[in-house]
Amino acid sequence: MTSANPAPSPHFDSARQLLRHTLATLAYRGGKTLRGAPDGFSAFTCGGGCRSAGEILAHIGDLLDWGLSMVGGNGKWNATGPQSWNDDAKRFHAGLAAFDAYLASDKPLHAPIENLFQGPIADALTHVGQIAVLRRLAGSPVKGENYFLSDITAGRVGRDQAAANFEF
Repeated sequence: MTSANPAPSPHFDSARQLLRHTLATLAYRGGKTLRGAPDGFSAFTCGGGCRSAGEILAHIGDLLDWGLSMVGGNGKWNATGPQSWNDDAKRFHAGLAAFDAYLASDKPLHAPIENLFQGPIADALTHVGQIAVLRRLAGSPVKGENYFLSDITAGRVGRDQAAANFEF
């Protein structure tokens, strides 16, 4: 699932394009942590009042919905609970696709790009890292990778991502 306009037009500003690349990075790194999760992983928690993996993934979906809502001028927050792991993974990629499609369009941005990055997007990246840690604690670690060498392209935000170039 990619947005309808993955390549920037000459009039696109670099900040908007960088935000699209950041969404693609979130799709790549997030997708890697979601794929191959063991059965029952959605309910896994490290204890001490921490969110379960499924609650974290649902929250990431909420963050993406909120970011899209802000960029569209609404700014409405809506917290949802976890669904099945597969359904929340689909929601993750659908949220990325909708957000990216808006950024790829010539529609006006109703929120500063810097705030979109420092708020919902940076928070989502943090939570992807939490899911990766939970995977390791659950005995199903995600392979390490040199992400500098990863084939990440603005507009590629669906489940189908490039193969890893250098895992370890």
